[in-house]
Amino acid sequence: MQALEQYIQLYFEIQPNKLAQVAALFHEETLAKDEFFTKQGKYCKKLSFLTDGFLRVFAHTETKEITQWICSPDYFVADLSSLLFDQPAKWDIQALTDCRMYTISSENYQRIGRIVPEWVELEKRFIAKCFSTLEDRVFSFLSMTAEARYQALFQMSPDLFNYVPLHYLASMLGMTPETLSRIRKKRTS
Repeated sequence: MQALEQYIQLYFEIQPNKLAQVAALFHEETLAKDEFFTKQGKYCKKLSFLTDGFLRVFAHTETKEITQWICSPDYFVADLSSLLFDQPAKWDIQALTDCRMYTISSENYQRIGRIVPEWVELEKRFIAKCFSTLEDRVFSFLSMTAEARYQALFQMSPDLFNYVPLHYLASMLGMTPETLSRIRKKRTS
């Protein structure tokens, strides 16, 4: 629970006495490898802070699966549209490894505003940071070469390359597995 409290404190700057109350709204949960956190078309009624393991966020198109993101430890995961707007989930979220996380239900998430009066402003800043990260990712797809995208991901999250199948990483980077293999081979020679 300490990692969760540190993350909440870092990103939301909640007063220590309120921090314990917010952290108490979460419960520990595990997900075995290949189990689903949520499924496309279902409702995601929880938000989790991943402490161990990796989750893949993906969707199916008519011709292939597309990996949108790999969630690694010390990050939150949810299908936000489903959680916040009560819509069917757009994404499948599946455990790539055994996972441990702290989870808050949508009902308890709504209670945070009663515990932390400035929550609306803190949440707005956090969501703006998430949006900024998304903008950076879109910009990288529009402006960076495949090799530069690979290098940026490798520098940001080298552990992914040890635990996540390369075809999922290739999909997340917007390239074919063959292109990723060529880039990796070129970098090691």
